[in-house]
Amino acid sequence: MPHPLEELRDSALRDIAETQDEQALENLRVRYLGRSGSISAWGEQMKTLGKEERPVVGKLLHEARNAVTAALAQTSERLRAAKEAGALAGLDVSLPGTAYEAGALHPLTQMLDRAIQIFRRMGFALAEGPDLETEWHCFDALNTAPDHPARNEQDTFYLADGRLLRTHTSTVQIRTMETAAPPLRVIAPGAAYRRDEVDATHSAQFHQIEGLYVDEDVSVADLKGTLEFFLRELFGEDTAVRFRPHYFPFTEPSFEIDVKSKALKGGEQWIEVCGCGMVHPAVFEEVNRARSDLAFDPEKWTGFAFGLGMDRLALILFDIPDLRLFAQNDLRFLRQFA
Repeated sequence: MPHPLEELRDSALRDIAETQDEQALENLRVRYLGRSGSISAWGEQMKTLGKEERPVVGKLLHEARNAVTAALAQTSERLRAAKEAGALAGLDVSLPGTAYEAGALHPLTQMLDRAIQIFRRMGFALAEGPDLETEWHCFDALNTAPDHPARNEQDTFYLADGRLLRTHTSTVQIRTMETAAPPLRVIAPGAAYRRDEVDATHSAQFHQIEGLYVDEDVSVADLKGTLEFFLRELFGEDTAVRFRPHYFPFTEPSFEIDVKSKALKGGEQWIEVCGCGMVHPAVFEEVNRARSDLAFDPEKWTGFAFGLGMDRLALILFDIPDLRLFAQNDLRFLRQFA
């Protein structure tokens, strides 16, 4: 006659094979293999068996437990597959999927990333500063005269407490010199703000990337080499670059830079792209007063600074006719840069 364990095993396998519900299957697992289950109970009875009977029952118990465990796993997989098949039964795979559009970086972000990558290759580190600034950081420290037009409320956004929205990211250069000693080489990308009438070439908010390099024996040759390399990397190797004398209160001598490239619209037309110059000794002296030391001794250290308008560079590089397109979020425009 079959052993009771074999009969229990066969009964469990029949019940499991006939199960069509996941909850019922779980109930069967508990019924047979749970702590108080029928098969588990035989394990508790092993200590009451004689020495001769114990190995036989132990083998049958092991086989029964393995067979029921395997049957439970197979049935669980069968029920899961049936459930998934039922869920997909009403799905028409021939229908087109839901269309979606991949995002892309804004053209100004692309322009900024491209510029940063070029300067990073030349050893410039990134520096950041607040958009809301003091008049000292924005004007006084940069040797700007008290009656300079840029200080006028018609040109600069002032707050009631005397602070202002920075008119250039040169403020980051000053903050860097306040906290770091030379030599240093940084670029400061970010937004700047001026009271300009919004039109095709002007905006109240625009984006700059300014640079500062301070070391011993820095010369105009270093300035020219750095910016010529940058502009040719940006616009192409055939780009012609020229420096025109100019005036800025924070640099002396000062220059404006024009470029001409066949890769740009207009071909042989010169286009202004940058202002730059050698850091004025008065800037170093003002920073030293703020630091209460001579870290930037103008007798020992020299440096150059430059400012590039990211919006203007993007207009030139991507041949965009109107600055306002950058802020209108028109997908017809933005898709061109995806």
